[in-house]
Amino acid sequence: MFDIGEGDCLVVVDVQNDFCPGGALGVAEGDQVVPVLNAWIREFHKKGLPVIYTQDWHPQDHCSFTGNGGIWPPHCVQGTKGADFHPDLVVQGEICRKGFVTDAEAYSGFDGRVGGLDGPTLGTWLKQRAVARIFVGGLATDYCVKATVLDGIGNGLEVAVLRDGIRAVNVNEGDGEKAIAEMAGAGAIIR
Repeated sequence: MFDIGEGDCLVVVDVQNDFCPGGALGVAEGDQVVPVLNAWIREFHKKGLPVIYTQDWHPQDHCSFTGNGGIWPPHCVQGTKGADFHPDLVVQGEICRKGFVTDAEAYSGFDGRVGGLDGPTLGTWLKQRAVARIFVGGLATDYCVKATVLDGIGNGLEVAVLRDGIRAVNVNEGDGEKAIAEMAGAGAIIR
């Protein structure tokens, strides 16, 4: 584990039923990130540090869905079991919902809103808490995790990727490893 302290925040990305095995867009071994992230969540809470959870929150007619010209099957539709967090995930912290605008993609947590659809952006929320470094884990490595990590770096934050706490969709073979290389190349620390 990293040493964590003041200025650190844990960002848990999209650990939702639809992204776990058996879900509408299940990631192989996606559920295996849960115990890893739970250990981090407990450690952050023990030290009084913030934890935030991103959550895909799509309307039924979202542009990313195949029926609307997108590349994904319908997933994480607002108010459905598929949009719920994995039942074993420890959820103790703020929620940042994203992808709730019909005609806008939103892979990155930085595209979301904290505490409600009219709440602050993730970037604003982190600044309000004087966060300098984020630790990122969740689903999926090659999409929402990567986008959140790159936007974190773009927002001037140090970013650490929890290697054991991520899994990839791998639409194309090797996408996950390419995403890890891209995040590292942008300056993220991969552990």
